[in-house]
Amino acid sequence: MPFFNRLWRNADCIVTFIGNNIKNGKYYKLKNQIENIFFNLPVLGVVKHMDSFNETWTLVCDYCKTRITKVAFQTWISRIEPKEIDFDLIQIKLLVPNEFHRETVTRCYLNLLKDAFTEIFGQEFDIKLVVPDEIEKVKKPELDTTGTSDDDTPLTFDNYIVGSSNKFAHAASLAVAQNPGGAYNPLFIYGNSGLGKTHLLHAIKNEVLNNDADMKIAYVKGDDFTNEIVDSLRRVNQAEFRQKYRNADVLLVDDVQFIGGKESTQEEFFHTFNALYEAKKQIVLTSDRPPKEIKTLEERLRTRFEWGLIADIQPPDIETRIAILKSKAESLDFEIPDDICEYIASKLKTNVRQLEGVVKKIKAKSFLNGEKPSITIAQEVISDVQTNEVPVPVTVEKIIEEVARTFGVSAEDIRSVKNRRANLSNARHVAIYVVRQVTGLSMTAIGEEFGGRHYSTIVYTMQEMEKKLEKDTKTKEMVDDIIKNIQDM
Repeated sequence: MPFFNRLWRNADCIVTFIGNNIKNGKYYKLKNQIENIFFNLPVLGVVKHMDSFNETWTLVCDYCKTRITKVAFQTWISRIEPKEIDFDLIQIKLLVPNEFHRETVTRCYLNLLKDAFTEIFGQEFDIKLVVPDEIEKVKKPELDTTGTSDDDTPLTFDNYIVGSSNKFAHAASLAVAQNPGGAYNPLFIYGNSGLGKTHLLHAIKNEVLNNDADMKIAYVKGDDFTNEIVDSLRRVNQAEFRQKYRNADVLLVDDVQFIGGKESTQEEFFHTFNALYEAKKQIVLTSDRPPKEIKTLEERLRTRFEWGLIADIQPPDIETRIAILKSKAESLDFEIPDDICEYIASKLKTNVRQLEGVVKKIKAKSFLNGEKPSITIAQEVISDVQTNEVPVPVTVEKIIEEVARTFGVSAEDIRSVKNRRANLSNARHVAIYVVRQVTGLSMTAIGEEFGGRHYSTIVYTMQEMEKKLEKDTKTKEMVDDIIKNIQDM
């Protein structure tokens, strides 16, 4: 029965699946054994045991990653939270950030999610997407539920491994968490992806709430901030949007570089920043680069980002990498011998997220194969991780979406042959230029992507853009930032 290989981590889901689908008497003994192993979990009904449902959601995410682009997954699927699975109603409830997100997922990715759950459970579920306003308001202590890792381990200062590469950023973050608004304001942390910036943001959040459960904390990713602004303008509820962020005691913004070049987003963020700063509320920002290197960031924001303290995080040294491996294994109640830890640390040198992922995969392989951890298993897992980390080909869709966010227009309008408004025309020219530079597609192929335009139109657009970039520094910086944002997604 191959489905057990996919569901071994989902105890209550396995039991329910057997109870619902296996009627042959010879399997009841197996069902009872599984129930006993997993503490006699109930066979029917609503599953709210989030450890198991989160594990199921991890499998769903793995399924989706192989079928859509990396940018599509990060933008639309990774922001979904599993809330509830009901085997009586054959229904799954998923939480999405806002109405705009729900509409997009419903239109573009709902069938993919249904296919993923069907692949796992062997049965089609009705998927209900809900927004925060539609679910029961959570109690204050539950505010820090987003401050967890993908295996539900709280992201705190206690489990953040400190080494020479991150000790300054760690110390600054701890100081801010213990004295919000009174230490370093703003605190700006930068470093490459996968080095622990997000961990520090959630550690700050958890520490602040641990010290004062009444503190109001707003956490948002830079691109989500832009999406929320667009949604608030469309729904004419800007006041609600502003209240959400300007009434916060602590504002945590992850990947703030994504607001660069987006005029309405920067305007709103400028006033939000000022309101919080003047009220002596804490602001913490993370980015993949320092403020001076975000070329399309308005000068007034750049100077404000530099008002407080800037701390960078570098790739961890080998001692820190080994400590990270040991800590992750301990959190999973799993032991990895020292020689295997040293081997892994010698192979994976630049990404903390990779190290943690390897530990989880080694545990899974060891469990499924009935073997102890070995160098051979480590080699297989490292090979898988390194293969999975190869950047997906940059798609035209990905580029157009980023240009659309920058110009505050829709991707559909950029592709359209009918709408020739000046702002749209500029956005379209930039998108065509970036597509050509990044993908190397032929002029004819690019024309097809932009509403079937003739290749001669694309040639002309490229020539005009090259002339413009030679003379217009601002446009050149915007294009450079767009390309970098696309590569960082």
